[in-house]
Amino acid sequence: MNVLITGGAGFIGANAAERYLSRGARVTIVDDLSRPGAAKNLAWLQGRGNLDFQRVDIRCAEALSSAVAGAGNLDLVLHLAGQVAVTTSVTDPRMDFDVNALGTFNLLEAARAAGVRAPIVFSSTNKVYGGMEDVGVVVRDGRYAYDSLPDGVPESRSLDFHSPYGCSKGAADQYVRDYHRIYGLNTVVFRQSCIYGYRQFGFEDQGWIAWFTIAAQLGKPITVYGDGMQVRDVLFVDDLVDAFEMAAASIDRTAGQVYNIGGGPGNVLSLVELLGHIERRLGAPIPVSHDDWRPGDQRVYISSIGKAAADFGWSPGISKADGLERLYDWVAANRELFL
Repeated sequence: MNVLITGGAGFIGANAAERYLSRGARVTIVDDLSRPGAAKNLAWLQGRGNLDFQRVDIRCAEALSSAVAGAGNLDLVLHLAGQVAVTTSVTDPRMDFDVNALGTFNLLEAARAAGVRAPIVFSSTNKVYGGMEDVGVVVRDGRYAYDSLPDGVPESRSLDFHSPYGCSKGAADQYVRDYHRIYGLNTVVFRQSCIYGYRQFGFEDQGWIAWFTIAAQLGKPITVYGDGMQVRDVLFVDDLVDAFEMAAASIDRTAGQVYNIGGGPGNVLSLVELLGHIERRLGAPIPVSHDDWRPGDQRVYISSIGKAAADFGWSPGISKADGLERLYDWVAANRELFL
């Protein structure tokens, strides 16, 4: 198998690359190593199999086209490279647009020019649905919840890009979808919720589960923005990589489709609940400071994941309790990576 992964040295990309390398696949990683932790992930992957690393910034169309063409006859493309934080997009919206919208356009054009027929799976975001102000939010059991939508947000929900990040990812989301309709590329869009797991170098502005887990174990300060009752449906990274594989294997049905991919209603977690879990593992309270809500923050987001189950048989296999234990143990065993 021949796989190309943009952002392959990032958190999700490294986990996907390791999966395919372990099976003897040839994996081409396209990454500019700008994300903290990416160089460590790349070093971990090197020597694990047939790996080709191309240091390319996806904003450079010519370099990206060369990398895609040079990868040969591809069986799968995972487009995971991107600017990942709402806060960064607010600070530097031009960079956010160039990486997420223009970078995705460059990848699509590179694939079209190279005649790629392989499945192309794009990592989009739930932020394309915006703040969903028309959906009532209530407090149940000490956390926010939808007043309706018991199964979570469906793919039929109207788009409402909110924040520069939501706009750039949303534009990319629609380009990926349309390149199937107009040019026949076998594209699939995953609107992902909160993904967490091994090799995630979380930071305060992105990757909150990993960030809280790392910071608590290293004694770093933790800030909760808002009241801590905000919730997300959380998904362990191994389940996401399963979804990549299963959607690609069913490309006759999934091409041109959009799927919400997350933990679903059965794996909902609030910030307060996460901190409580970590405190139990630490055996000590965690000092926490509080600050105002940040732009673009949603009090609730929960994915409806029934379409993925119906179309390609996917559902999460790792519970949030199991996933949080796995992440905590991995951080504890790899503390030197975060020092």
